[in-house]
Amino acid sequence: MEELEQLRTYLETSRYDDALVLIGEMEEMAKDDKLNKIGSFAIVLLLHCIKQHAEKRLTRSWGVSIRNAVREIERANKRRSSGGYYASETDIREILASVYPTALDRASLEVHEGRYDTSELAQMVDRDYIIKQALALILQEQHQ
Repeated sequence: MEELEQLRTYLETSRYDDALVLIGEMEEMAKDDKLNKIGSFAIVLLLHCIKQHAEKRLTRSWGVSIRNAVREIERANKRRSSGGYYASETDIREILASVYPTALDRASLEVHEGRYDTSELAQMVDRDYIIKQALALILQEQHQ
């Protein structure tokens, strides 16, 4: 809100260069917020993909969580007015890789009733495969 008041002041006082700089900063803040939201849903997506991979099964509950996380990522990533996306495929791949350790930590509490710590679980699952699987699900949703 503070930024909007400052922008108004810049425009009213004809400080257009300052206004443009502030608009750029506001755009960056909005994109960061979108990427953080995508990251939160990516953790949920990866958590259930890790559990599926480790336990070699998929429960209805996990399937629903996976689908919901993919939909929420799509919703957060979609630009309403232009129809494009905030995060590119490369951005999403980077987000998935960056939040994977958090998802693995959380999954370690749930896989086989928490029997394995994070490092043991990491040895049981294929990180690259899980990230590719999650990315494919997200991209599939984008193309529907």
